[in-house]
Amino acid sequence: MKTFKKVLPRATYALRKAVHSRQFCDFMVEVHSPEEEVVIALGSNVGNRIHNFDKALSLMKKSGITITRHACLYETEPAYVTEQPLFLNSAIRGFTKLQPHELLRVLKQIEKELGRTEGIRYGPRPIDLDVLFYGKYSIKSEILSIPHERIWERPFVVAPLIDLLGTSIDTDSVATWHSFSGQFGGISEVWKKLGGESSIGKEGLRRVLPIGDHLWDWSKRTHVMGVLNLTPDSFSDGGKFISVDAAVSHVRLMISEGADIIDIGGQSTRPLAPKVSAEEELKRLMPVLKSVINIPEAEGKLFSVDTYHSKVASEVIAAGVHFVNDVSGGRLDTDMFSVVAGLGSPYIMMHMRGDPSTMQNKENVSYEDVCKEVANELYSRVEEAEQSGIPSWRIIIDPGIGFSKTVEQNLEILMGMQTIRKEIAHRSLAISHAPMLIGPSRKSFLGKICDRSDATERDPATIASVTAGILAGANIIRVHNVKDNLDAAKVCDALLSQRRT
Repeated sequence: MKTFKKVLPRATYALRKAVHSRQFCDFMVEVHSPEEEVVIALGSNVGNRIHNFDKALSLMKKSGITITRHACLYETEPAYVTEQPLFLNSAIRGFTKLQPHELLRVLKQIEKELGRTEGIRYGPRPIDLDVLFYGKYSIKSEILSIPHERIWERPFVVAPLIDLLGTSIDTDSVATWHSFSGQFGGISEVWKKLGGESSIGKEGLRRVLPIGDHLWDWSKRTHVMGVLNLTPDSFSDGGKFISVDAAVSHVRLMISEGADIIDIGGQSTRPLAPKVSAEEELKRLMPVLKSVINIPEAEGKLFSVDTYHSKVASEVIAAGVHFVNDVSGGRLDTDMFSVVAGLGSPYIMMHMRGDPSTMQNKENVSYEDVCKEVANELYSRVEEAEQSGIPSWRIIIDPGIGFSKTVEQNLEILMGMQTIRKEIAHRSLAISHAPMLIGPSRKSFLGKICDRSDATERDPATIASVTAGILAGANIIRVHNVKDNLDAAKVCDALLSQRRT
């Protein structure tokens, strides 16, 4: 076997060491490394599929698998046996000291714990865990084949796999995995032949983001996030909605105007804004949250809270909020990632240097290439979040317009979001595909360009900026004026649809 010969010298050396042995093909060889990099596929179409994935990830970690990357989450049509519910599919990349057949045994035990029983092949199952790759090894035994013999014909497997690899070959293992495909262009060529990115959203293969027990497909149109500030000092509308009645009335207005998401903030993050304690934030937030989440108009709508305090995040998610929107990307509260991982909620990760009181300092607005540096700094935060237990399929990225950026840099970000995605794609295609949020609404850089010192007079400039952002790739726009910006979004969506056809 060609792929076996590639690893035979390493295996022969290992055999001389004679620590452990396994049957690979027709030879007794040893996987001698302290740990090996692996890729494991996940599938589920019975019961609460999101819960099944979360539980499987938790059990894998407890069993000696260190997860470093997550693919996107896909809802897919069943293959082979078509009369069954839709599947969720994804994959993870990580490291383990488990030997190949030990790893298989662990995964089978996890499947059993989650209720999988013997059934028809390719039939319904609460969880399906398959080893796609194990180090540089090509393995063939009676119970284990790596790579799986049918992997290359399955878009629902190849799509998550390509998500994990990025566009750069970053390890020897990744180079070997590409070689297993038998294609000159590696796994990327396989994905291209299966339809590639153009197949997403068609023929039963769509990317989704889990919100509670539901799946959100953000790709069909631009989503509008309306802003509700419960602060006395926000730059645009500080003090206007402090009372519960005023807040509820404004939420009703934004929903009537077409808002999909309501983003509620209990602390101003404008430049030089003073810090507010988690306790003070909660004092401002909780009375309003208890009222607005339960109004009839809120049914089917989503709520997020703008906070960098993990304590606030925990309390508001328990109260029924769907998203945590963290302007600091986890940098201002070291517990944020672990708390959000435990909450299982979507996490909006924004780029910012410093904090609101220092973010516009000279050192924090110094960039050689703002789009590339923002991309790399965002990715480093996402990487840490993933290793803390937040799957990339729960992450929304925000380049942080108005935060640690000059006027010119904000404009570069608005026009350069595809550059940001491409830069992230070198390391993780999954993160490059994440929903992207922008929030230029009424910000000071628009006032400087248009000579509008009053923030409420910057709505036309906001419409222009969100238009540019949507056409450059934004999926969610965070705005104060919902009605007019929704109209702009609809026109942009029509233009993008026309471009695709």
